[in-house]
Amino acid sequence: MTQTLSRRSFFGHAGAGFAGLALIDLLSRDGYFASSPSPPASLPAGEGRNARRGAKHCVFLFMNGAPSQVDTFDHKPALTRYHNTAYRGNTPVGSNGRPIGNLMQTPFTFRRFGRSGLEISSLFPHTSRWADDLCVIRSLHTDTAAHASGCIQMNTGSVQIGKPSLGAWLSYGLGSLNDSLPSYVVMTDPRGGPIGSASNWTAGFMPASHQGTLFRSQGTPLLDLATPAGVTAQTQRESLDLLRQLNQEHQRTRPGDSELTARIESYELAYRMQTRATEVVDINRESAATRSMYGLGNPLTADFGRKCLITRRLLEAGVRFVQLYSGGGHLEDTWDGHSDCIRNHRLHAGETDQPIAALITDLKRTGLWDETLLIWGGEFGRTPTSEGIGRPGRDHNPFGFSMWLAGAGVKGGQAIGATDELGFNAVEDRYHISDLHATILHLMGLDHERLSFFYQGLDQRLTGVEPRRLITRALA
Repeated sequence: MTQTLSRRSFFGHAGAGFAGLALIDLLSRDGYFASSPSPPASLPAGEGRNARRGAKHCVFLFMNGAPSQVDTFDHKPALTRYHNTAYRGNTPVGSNGRPIGNLMQTPFTFRRFGRSGLEISSLFPHTSRWADDLCVIRSLHTDTAAHASGCIQMNTGSVQIGKPSLGAWLSYGLGSLNDSLPSYVVMTDPRGGPIGSASNWTAGFMPASHQGTLFRSQGTPLLDLATPAGVTAQTQRESLDLLRQLNQEHQRTRPGDSELTARIESYELAYRMQTRATEVVDINRESAATRSMYGLGNPLTADFGRKCLITRRLLEAGVRFVQLYSGGGHLEDTWDGHSDCIRNHRLHAGETDQPIAALITDLKRTGLWDETLLIWGGEFGRTPTSEGIGRPGRDHNPFGFSMWLAGAGVKGGQAIGATDELGFNAVEDRYHISDLHATILHLMGLDHERLSFFYQGLDQRLTGVEPRRLITRALA
């Protein structure tokens, strides 16, 4: 029997259907359809997840506190000629009213390594063995000389708090590779996190599900992850089912609340992680030779080595983006060598060099190298002058500094760009931090101009509204 609709009924049904389109848009922006193969709502058609083949994983080795480029990857023989003489250039020096000292030569020896002859400091005897895989960018510059805003800009593309971090953009643009672990994991230094704390791994105005999850490198990876004593698996499952039902009823009255959506999903993710996350951080499953390679038997390298080894295990388990921090707290506990850059850099390079080289070795051994992008660097660089007369410290320098890329899609064994003869200013092939971000997104298979998220009436981008360019020489 054919059912007919009156004119009033037809328009009533049609009108209600149009309201559903708005609901679908809101739910899409909150990640409700994240398991769908469709592209994120803010991406143009055809530019969805894996629109162009790129690296599957990314590891950011963040040297918190700002390493000195002239003591690490940017050799400046002129500093030896002008050592202990007054600086007479035009580049402003000093920050926070600190005294400006004389030009200071590096106390470390630079040598050429590999077939490429890439110049690397004696601070990195282990990493230098992989010189032919490193692409050092020596001509980066940023917009601030303050640690808090510098870290936030390096992580989010903006000096302003509240923008999504690089890991959040990758999670949003590429989706997750697993359903039992977060897509984005952060491990900080036991001496403390970076200035700005969680603002460095926030999801900003994106759904909260894209923010970084803080892992501990020892013991339980997340606090309160273990099942309470006396609670059976069945009881826990029934409790979670009831909680999810109540939360979903609560959510129906609050469409568009991404924090609530993320909180509901976090309960289920935590349940799945109880087994999986604990397995991933259990490095006792690794051979004694592997643990030794990462330096776990040495108190100097044990913490960062453990984090690097866990990183390899996280990548194997399908985690998309991992960020490791070397240096925490403030001043000498980080790479911020104001009073004694020599002793400071010996300490922090000594803590990280062997573990980083071991991670590269392991990624090559396990077959992850060709699908993983590595990034090394801090929030800016350091001055080639000493901080005060007769002191071996160096001040902040945002005008020209070095970072390196390696792994999937990167053309290694080269240095790109240059600073002036003293190492102060980027003068050849200058690249802004947002150019670096555009290049990282490209290596991950994303177009920085098309990856956007609609917020406050604008299509927001990691690289902002100004024109940015790829560091094309870095691409294999």
